[in-house]
Amino acid sequence: MRRLMGIPVAAVLVTACVTINVYFPAAEAREAAREFVDKVIGDEATSTPPVDEAGDIKEGGPSAMIDGTTSSLRQLASRVDLYAVVGIGSARAQSPDISIKTPAIQAIQARMTARFNSTLRAGFDAGALGFASDGTIVVRDAAKLPLKDRASIQQAVAEDNRDRNAVYREVAVANGHPEWESQIREVFAKQWAESARSGWWYQSGGSWKQK
Repeated sequence: MRRLMGIPVAAVLVTACVTINVYFPAAEAREAAREFVDKVIGDEATSTPPVDEAGDIKEGGPSAMIDGTTSSLRQLASRVDLYAVVGIGSARAQSPDISIKTPAIQAIQARMTARFNSTLRAGFDAGALGFASDGTIVVRDAAKLPLKDRASIQQAVAEDNRDRNAVYREVAVANGHPEWESQIREVFAKQWAESARSGWWYQSGGSWKQK
């Protein structure tokens, strides 16, 4: 009987460890994205505070009904809850910050900063460019660009989007989790919109909005 009762506990603890090990540090990713984005577009960007992390991981265990063992099961459940709480707290405490300080990432950031200041900022100020919901930028209204500048700005947009796609991938890889690329992209996409200056355009819910 005791041997049978030990199996679910082991399963719960193993499951808890697996879940904790793949935890995506969303709060740390948001902070890294804000640092990166504000460096690219300038420190005076009007940004809203990052949204609190939605929901904590909740660990639970299987229930069982064994005649004459109610008291033992309650004690067992208490131990499982304690191990889960300790395990989750330890994992979160040990969760590293999202690094954006690698040479590759900083090289991309430097290119994007220079390109934004030399070319793209004017397009955003004119209302011609916008931050798309997939973390890229688009020419949303070319008519607002001077005819002589259209070709250069469109080229800059294409080059910037290549760098954007590269940096989302590089951040995930540099932090040891290539599978986080889509989540990194989503976090950055929200941060571009949050850090946009007044009057700039961004995409939200499939429609364009002006800050």
